Amino acid sequence: MHNTDKFLFKGWEITGERDAVKFHYVLSHGKEEFVFAETLTLPKPLSVEDKTHANSILDFLLLALGVSYWKTFCPKIIETPIISLSEKQTVFWNTVYTKGLGEFFYKNKIDFRGLVEFPISSKLTPPVQTTLPDSDRSLVLLGGGKDSFVSGELVRKSGKQFSFFSLGDFPLIKEAAKSTGVELITIGRQIDPKLLELNKRSDVYNGHVPVSTLYSATAMLVALLYGFDEVVLSAEDSADYGNVEYLGEMINHQWSKSEEAEKLLRTYFSEFVSSDITFHSLIRNFSELQVGALFSKYPQYFDVFSSCNKNFLLTKRAERKWCGECPKCAFVFAILAPFIPKEKLVSIFGKNLFADEKLLPIYRELLGLEAFKPFECVGTPEETKLAFLLAHQKGEYEADIVMKQFVSLCSKEFDSIEKYQAKLLPHYDA
Repeated sequence: MHNTDKFLFKGWEITGERDAVKFHYVLSHGKEEFVFAETLTLPKPLSVEDKTHANSILDFLLLALGVSYWKTFCPKIIETPIISLSEKQTVFWNTVYTKGLGEFFYKNKIDFRGLVEFPISSKLTPPVQTTLPDSDRSLVLLGGGKDSFVSGELVRKSGKQFSFFSLGDFPLIKEAAKSTGVELITIGRQIDPKLLELNKRSDVYNGHVPVSTLYSATAMLVALLYGFDEVVLSAEDSADYGNVEYLGEMINHQWSKSEEAEKLLRTYFSEFVSSDITFHSLIRNFSELQVGALFSKYPQYFDVFSSCNKNFLLTKRAERKWCGECPKCAFVFAILAPFIPKEKLVSIFGKNLFADEKLLPIYRELLGLEAFKPFECVGTPEETKLAFLLAHQKGEYEADIVMKQFVSLCSKEFDSIEKYQAKLLPHYDA
């Protein structure tokens, strides 16, 4: 990082047949200058009225999407010439970039303290609140995993009309939406190819970005354009549980799904975008086990859902729904083991993950027995331990090496683990 490095949020423009928005950035690093453009493609062209409704959220998206480009060199100087930011807004953006990039800073050994400073504007333009016609429709973010299916079914049960939303064109998401019989609205995303090339350089930082913030903002754009009064996330209680402490801060892979992030976004959207749209997670107070138990009641989704991140890589897509090798696959298998019969669960994943010796170290981390919780969207050690205990009590996995490891290492804790159920899985009777 050079002290003179600078990142410019240049602006955005409506392009194509008025059905795309291009976001422009300029990054100065030493003697090099990089010009980037990221494009979002909309389901239909924007009218003049649409553009007026969308101005504030498009300004938000300019700043949110820029994180992928800023992190390449983490320049100290940040400029936002077309957007006037109040002190309250800069505190929000400093927090989103600092906490949302926590894992990135940790893995790249970057001292983030005082690094991110969005500029406070000397001349403030009052925020323009978008007022929407009365509506009674929900927009549910669909990620393809068990959480978003459960949220969709909760909205369906309430009797409210709803559509699903997805950022990016993923076959898995299309298949998932089709299985529900509910409309899917998609916004296409084209990251600047120059960024993917730049990321190959050894002097460029790479890593995790607060992707849920990007999904939330694009969902708000859809809500504003197409008349939804509610945006529904699918983030559960365990998203608040961090991974490891670094420079005095708890680093949380799931920070952008946390309750803190949700509240910050809800307040920002309400004050600076539109107060007519409710923004919240329906399953915020649910444990992973409660979500797993609810999901098990919808067998029509067993063969279409997936939480494996290899399905959503920008460069190469997975050939199967579950890789069966990563912490996410390992955790989801464990959390569903108490609720879905073994034969069916093994057919969903393509193998019995509890019989895979290579997963023993990952399961020790998930159980909180060594290192720390993996940098994935997985639950707490308490949730994992209770899932294992409930699966153990069913007796289907006793011959499997992963279950044998759990019994060997945790049998003395069984009484205390059983007490987790009152909080994590109330009213459940196997």
